[in-house]
Amino acid sequence: MNTQSDAMHESPLDSQRIAPVPMSATRPLYWSIRRELWENRFIYIAPLTVAAAALFAFCISATAGIWVMPLRLDPAQPRAPYDLAAGMMMLTSILVSVFYCLDALHSERRDRSILFWKSLPVSDLTTVLAKASIPLFVLPLIVVTVTLVMQWIMLLFSSAVVLASGMSVGALWRNLEVVPMWGLLVYHLLTAHVLWPYPVYCWLLLVSGWARRAVFLWAALPVVVIAGFERMVFHTLHFAEIVGGHLIGNAPVMMSDGMGLDPLTTHVTVGSFLTSPGLWIGLAVSVAFLAAAVRLRRYQGPI
Repeated sequence: MNTQSDAMHESPLDSQRIAPVPMSATRPLYWSIRRELWENRFIYIAPLTVAAAALFAFCISATAGIWVMPLRLDPAQPRAPYDLAAGMMMLTSILVSVFYCLDALHSERRDRSILFWKSLPVSDLTTVLAKASIPLFVLPLIVVTVTLVMQWIMLLFSSAVVLASGMSVGALWRNLEVVPMWGLLVYHLLTAHVLWPYPVYCWLLLVSGWARRAVFLWAALPVVVIAGFERMVFHTLHFAEIVGGHLIGNAPVMMSDGMGLDPLTTHVTVGSFLTSPGLWIGLAVSVAFLAAAVRLRRYQGPI
């Protein structure tokens, strides 16, 4: 009787109750990355600003004929402004990555928001991986997309200027070799300015999670001390050259007989890059730095 009575008094909502859906393992990481973009809008504002400035300068140069005059003398070399614009975007990528990593873990301790974020069901590993993914995945994707759109607009504008100047638009497109140029651009950015300098970015993340103030000073001080010691004792600067080479992207990714990313004079060396000890040692060091950053965040509190 009691069983029948309980069944009669059971509400419709109870009978339709649905078991909670388990959260995906990647969902906290996804929302953590979204959080980084919300809190650090310069990650995408800086590349957009630099691209807008480069486009504005190119339009002025093309309209005034400054860019067209060298093109009349050497129609086979129309790539100079495109290489310059791409170089500006790569430099922007380095600067944004450096400043982001220096502030990534330090800012949440400085404004005490780390207390709120630690109260959420998001592990320290997920948080650090989300921050480490910005210079590894998110920022390169933004920079590549913005750069390709910027160069496409430059190509359309330059085609209109060349047509108005009485020159051949077809010759411009053939000599520019857009698709190979874009392929070299993406390859160079992902290898020389993402994978190669990644241990430097991970070191900055580690110092950001440890230092109480003056993060840049504490990040640069060990490099200066070790380089100075090596110079005084051995009269060499190998350590400083290794760190500087990783930061600026001095990687064995391609050989070029000229300046810029010219498909005719540039030869991609994928094998040299993938077999380079500097790449794999750097990635191993990056993993060690990230593991140390996760452990630090587990025990660090607000400043």
